[in-house]
Amino acid sequence: MSINRDKLQESLDPALRVRPRVGWGVLTYFLYSAVFYAIFLLNGIDYTRVGESERTLLLWYIAPLSGGAVLTITMVTIYGWWRPSLVERRRLSRWTMTLPIIMMAIAIVNMLTGDFTRVTPLMWLYLISGSIMVGFNEEMINRGQLIVALRSRFGETGVWLLSTAMFAVFHLPNMFWGIGAGALFQVMIAFGLGSIFYLARRSTGSLVASIFLHGFWDLSVFSANGASALPIAGLLAPLLVIAAVITVPIILRREKRRDSAQSVS
Repeated sequence: MSINRDKLQESLDPALRVRPRVGWGVLTYFLYSAVFYAIFLLNGIDYTRVGESERTLLLWYIAPLSGGAVLTITMVTIYGWWRPSLVERRRLSRWTMTLPIIMMAIAIVNMLTGDFTRVTPLMWLYLISGSIMVGFNEEMINRGQLIVALRSRFGETGVWLLSTAMFAVFHLPNMFWGIGAGALFQVMIAFGLGSIFYLARRSTGSLVASIFLHGFWDLSVFSANGASALPIAGLLAPLLVIAAVITVPIILRREKRRDSAQSVS
């Protein structure tokens, strides 16, 4: 019952200029993908060299993310979905923050052990700005407005599965930008990490936690450009993925049973 009330409240919220429907969320997802990868194509990206220099960061990191940010802000504003995208009404238990905390710790260690001697001040500016945008864009698209849209039709397990799968598939075109079949591995990793970003939203009650975690993780990876003395993020990411894929369905089943029990009582 509580889930239905949340859906009804979101659909009747006068601030929502457009009633949440799956199609509207999917539309924004594809528009963002089109804008982002069109700029990739125009700038002739080589994904493996994104963090190589000031020029590569500007053309292949800042430029597509800036275009994506404009699209994201425009669409969410048109829909009027800012509040439900940013604020989670039904929080999970605090212990479900465990995996996001572990992920943050790994990113911190990755930063501390990285070799940044070749990173110039302007490169740091691009890296930090880009990381803020990637966190905002991809979380607002996938864990924000897409979750709002999917909840109009699906239960929470379906919402997690579909939003996370779409986030993962978004990385598939990278196979054409220099990493080939490695993009398939990237998709699998993205599904697991996306599940942790989902937990960050649900456990804290705010998309801001997901945005910060996502942005900081990418900063720890791109700033070292794979040259970390101890690439702990790359080594431990598969373990995070396995833990997330096992844990999230269990958490959501427990939540569903608890909601059913409360409904009966």
